[in-house]
Order: sequence, then structure tokens, then C-alpha cells
Amino acid sequence: MPAVSEPVIKLVRRTTEPVGAQTLRSTAASVIAYVVAVWTLPHPAPLTAPLTALLVVQVTLYATLTTGIRRVNSVVVGVVIASVFSSLVGLSWWSLGLTIFVSLIIGRLVRVDEFVPEVAISAMLVLGVAQVASTALDRVLETLIGAGVGLLFNLLFAPPVWVQSAGASIESLATSMGAMFRAIGEDAHGRLPVARAADRLHEARRLDHDIVEVDASLRQAEEGLTLNPRVRQGLLYRVVLRTGLDTLEICAVVLRVLSRTLTDLAKARTEETLFPADVADSLRELFGQMADAVEAFAALITTPLAENAEAAEDRLARALAVSRTTRDRVAGLLLEDVQEHPRQWQLHGALLAEVDRILDELDIDKRTERLGRELDRRSAQAHERHPWLRAVSRRLRGGGDESERR
Repeated sequence: MPAVSEPVIKLVRRTTEPVGAQTLRSTAASVIAYVVAVWTLPHPAPLTAPLTALLVVQVTLYATLTTGIRRVNSVVVGVVIASVFSSLVGLSWWSLGLTIFVSLIIGRLVRVDEFVPEVAISAMLVLGVAQVASTALDRVLETLIGAGVGLLFNLLFAPPVWVQSAGASIESLATSMGAMFRAIGEDAHGRLPVARAADRLHEARRLDHDIVEVDASLRQAEEGLTLNPRVRQGLLYRVVLRTGLDTLEICAVVLRVLSRTLTDLAKARTEETLFPADVADSLRELFGQMADAVEAFAALITTPLAENAEAAEDRLARALAVSRTTRDRVAGLLLEDVQEHPRQWQLHGALLAEVDRILDELDIDKRTERLGRELDRRSAQAHERHPWLRAVSRRLRGGGDESERR
């Protein structure tokens, strides 16, 4: 029995993942659209309805609402163009080419954006049907049925919000950065070969690719949170994740600069240790604490529950406090070392400046201030784009014009 149940459990888990859920949702919406079209229209095989439903049901509710109308427009315009050409000239090689040419031009004019090719595709599909003039209306109705089913399906069965996958991507990025900090701390002991220092620098540069992937995952999560009835504080979630990723991106850039500083030190000290033993011990401790701080910051911005967020914030505060204490001790040791051996003193200063920059970016008060500014900015943008929302909210609060003047 356990041998049978384990694959079933794995299958159920896979189907609850975002990709599996989206596959099931698209299939169900297409089938429902076909059934509704069969019941409603006399056409024997109303395949335009499930086709439109498949196109309209996007990964997120926001994408469905924003692209669904453009998709419907593209299909309807294509059907109208095909009806006109079929009634005037019929189907031939030159009329097909002219239909495609006109469809692409009109698609640009009606502003269906990325769905311009679908205007030509719809026109070609309908143009090949006999007696298209009598079936054009049915095609339009099929398109509207498919679009309506797709929109209602996403409203009734809200798609995944993708926050979990975006949070996992952010935590994975922070884990990679933490591993780099700890590796750099180990490199501070003894003599650091230039080749190994260069490898660390290339590894830090590769973080840019990870940030691009995390950014793509976050954009999908932001769309999933927009207009989703399952999320009450979608704007707050979006701002927390976006500002958090911005902070980690800045830290990744500074980490790359820090790796370059250590590479330059390794090039200048090929025949000796990179740092004295006491400085190296303190640096290893400092970089380990900074790794803990980066990972705690990622846990904080990806934690949805208030009690867990408070624990994550306490963890980050402790990591930053001990990091700053260790940083001050390292600064004193480096100052003593520079006074005895002033070679490459500017690289020591650069190292401390880069550590300060990372700790400053992870600061809790700075994060709170950044969140407040971003929320205010987005709220102001929403009021500028939709001034009637501000007027309605003002009236609901009972303020009126006089309150605004005061």
C-alpha cells in the first residue's frame, strides 16, 4: 500500500503547484466554453469558443483582465475582415495575402498590441470556411462566449498568487549571497591565490543572472496580487517584495565590489598572507554575521504572518547589531595594521566602506522608511490615474470639499 500511495501523493503535490494549477484551469475553462457554445449556437463544432477561453485565461487575474479585451478585439476584427473579403473576392492566393496584409495593418490601428498576429490568424481561419458570411456572426458569438467564460472562470476560481514561488526565489538569492560571504570570510585566512580571488569575483558577478530570474518571478507575483480577490493587502505585499529585492540587488552590487577589493589585495600580496591572523579571525566572524543578516532580511520580507515577521525582524536586528560591533573591532585592528605597514591602506578603507554600505542597506529603520515612501508614491500615482477614486473615498469619509479646503 505505501508503494502505491507515495506516487499518488507526489502527483497531488505536483497538481497543486502553480504550473499544474494553471494547466488544469485552462483545460477546464476551454471545455466549459465549448459546452456553452454547443448549447447556445447551431454551429456543429464551435471551436473558436474554447480557443478564445484558452487564450483569455492567463496565469494571473490581472493579466486576464488586461489582455482578455485585446484578445477578443483581435479575434472579432479578424472575423469581420474575413467576412468582407469572402463576400467580395472569395478565397485565392492573392486574396489570402491581401487579407493577411490588411489584418496586420488594421491590428495596429485598433491597438491590440502584442495580439496583432492573432487578427491575421483569425481572419485566415474564418476565411477558409465555406459560406463565411453566414457563419461570421456565429464566430463572433463563439469568441464572446469563450472570452466571457474565461473571465468568469478567473473571477470565480482565482488563479494562484505566485507569492510563494517569488519568496522562494528571493530566499534562494539570499542563501547564495550568504554562502559567498562565508566563503570570503574563509579566504581571508592565510595567503589568497589570485586565481581563487578571481573566481570569487566571477561568482559575485553571476549573481546578476540570479537577480534577473528573481525579478521575473517577482513580476509574475506582482501581477498575481493585483486585482486578486484572494488577497486583501496586495499593494503592501507587492511593495514589501519589490523593495526587498531592490535592497538585495544593491547588496549584491556591493558584494561584487567587495570581491574586487579582495582580488586587488590578493594581487598585491602574492607572497604573504592577506591579513594578519587576528584581523583574519575577525573578518571571518564579520562576514559570517553579515551572511546571517542577509538571510534574516530575506526571511523578513517573505514572511506573511505577523508573529513570524516579528521573529524574523528580531533575528535581523541581532545579526546587524553583532555585525556592527565586529565591524568596529575590525576597523581598529586594520588601523593598527596600516599604521605599522601602510601598504594598500586605501584597499582597507574600501573594504570597511563596502561593509558599512551593506549593513546600512539592511538596516531595519531604513527599510521602514523606504516602504513608507514607496507606498506613498504608489498611492499618489493611483490617485493621479484615477482621480474619481479619491473623490469617492473622500465622500465616504464625509469630508467633502470643505474638508479638503481645511
